[in-house]
Amino acid sequence: MKSALAIVALALVATPFTHAAPCDWSARMEEDEGGSVLMASVCGGPKGDAHLMLACFDRPVLSYDLGAAGGQIEPGTKGTFSFKAGGKSVTKTLVLEAMYNYFTADLSGPSDPLLTLLRGKGEVTVSADKYGTASFPLKGSGAAIGKGLAECGKGSGGEAD
Repeated sequence: MKSALAIVALALVATPFTHAAPCDWSARMEEDEGGSVLMASVCGGPKGDAHLMLACFDRPVLSYDLGAAGGQIEPGTKGTFSFKAGGKSVTKTLVLEAMYNYFTADLSGPSDPLLTLLRGKGEVTVSADKYGTASFPLKGSGAAIGKGLAECGKGSGGEAD
């Protein structure tokens, strides 16, 4: 799955996010060295520079960019993150993709509890003791995530290992 994560990260590095305030979810094709990848994403956090991103290969892959608040984190770092929205909470362990300084998690599939939570209304708050808290709007998340999940198993952007 490392090649899939690298592809996701390459697509995101090539597309700078310039939002100064929280933004709504969107799904768009991102180019990387392996081809096009459909990426569902949203920005948020205190400075609008944190990002949640979803791509799908054989399974959905969630990436969390802490933005400037993340600094440089040691390679191999794992973090336990709590995602809260609509009175519900999902906890996931994310692993740092060191080359791009994003935390990532392979999700179980379209019915993963975290994806269900992210398709809700209002906003989601992501927190970890060591990395603080960031909030992201959920407006448009259902449609954007649905488009991203439609790519699962199609091998878009390269092959997962």
